[in-house]
Amino acid sequence: MTLLQRARVKSSWETYIPAALWLTFSFVFCIAGCRLEASEDNSESAHAQPQQVVIQYKTAAEQPIADRLDLSAKVQADPAKMFRVFPPASGRVLGIKVKPGDKVVRGEALASIDSADAATAQSDLAKAQIEEERAQRAADREKVLLDHGAVAEKDYIDAKAAADSAQAELSRAKQHLSLLGIDGGATTDGIPLTAPSRGEVLAVSAAPGEFSKSLDNADPLMTIADLSTVWIVGDVFEKDITRVQPGTKVAVTVNAFPGQQWSGRIDSVSGALDPVTRTLKIRVALRNPGEKLKPEMFAVIHVDVGSHKAIVVPTSAVIHEGQKTIVYVENDGKPEEQTVTTGQAVDGKVEITSGIRVGQRVAVDGAELLTGGAAQP
Repeated sequence: MTLLQRARVKSSWETYIPAALWLTFSFVFCIAGCRLEASEDNSESAHAQPQQVVIQYKTAAEQPIADRLDLSAKVQADPAKMFRVFPPASGRVLGIKVKPGDKVVRGEALASIDSADAATAQSDLAKAQIEEERAQRAADREKVLLDHGAVAEKDYIDAKAAADSAQAELSRAKQHLSLLGIDGGATTDGIPLTAPSRGEVLAVSAAPGEFSKSLDNADPLMTIADLSTVWIVGDVFEKDITRVQPGTKVAVTVNAFPGQQWSGRIDSVSGALDPVTRTLKIRVALRNPGEKLKPEMFAVIHVDVGSHKAIVVPTSAVIHEGQKTIVYVENDGKPEEQTVTTGQAVDGKVEITSGIRVGQRVAVDGAELLTGGAAQP
């Protein structure tokens, strides 16, 4: 084969190989595309099929529903067991030995005050003791002289009056020291503050180094409350006044302890209407074992005021969609959406005030799936 022929053959192969490769790749891509289209068609076909769900129905029945009045309330400490601790004399706070939340017992040290009144009271006691002793000796001497006819009775009477006056002054000085909480034999400028009763420290409004006035100060150094019994104070509108009376049984729930309930009775209803809120205050006293209920907790007072008959359905049958509430009722074997108005919810059931009739069958299990367009088999 000549060189020219070899060149021609080489040129032919160079032309045919790229063309063959292009045809091969085109064939492969065509097959892959067909498979992808088939897969997409199968997927769309699967999505197009309606979801099959099983719906269970129950018959809407009428039953008695308790009429309940729910009153907003708060937990408060019993004022008769709340103690505001004021310093008995003006002075500088030396130390605070408790903090909010601490439990204290009667007589426990709470704080101490450095006061000049303490030194003055101790000085007055010492002077009164000396004067009482001198006056008593003078009266005894006058009595001896009177018995021997050496003095007039008038002199003895004057000496006895002076002794009685000195005794009274001594008693006053001792009582003053007692009010300050200082022992009569102590020599100190510190005044101790002790707990007037057992309870829990609710607030402390002083710090070491502050100068505290006596009872002229409007704010106490600290507040202590015995929380073994608390008050639940609620508001009742004037239209409901006739429905709540002292002695009425109530149930109390607290937001802090969902699922728990306390039973009690209305102790009192206030006699004056609040002109701003148009409400009366009602009070329920509750025992507080463990002191779980704390002042200022939000609570609700539930008052049973009678009963009425109403249509009820299980809670699972009621569906909330935006601003409307719906249920699905059975109509010719198929679920049909029905807008309803609900009332109270009691023991897993919901009162239906309008929208359905007694005897209609309502979807309860699987009802929520109907909102997504699922079809019943």
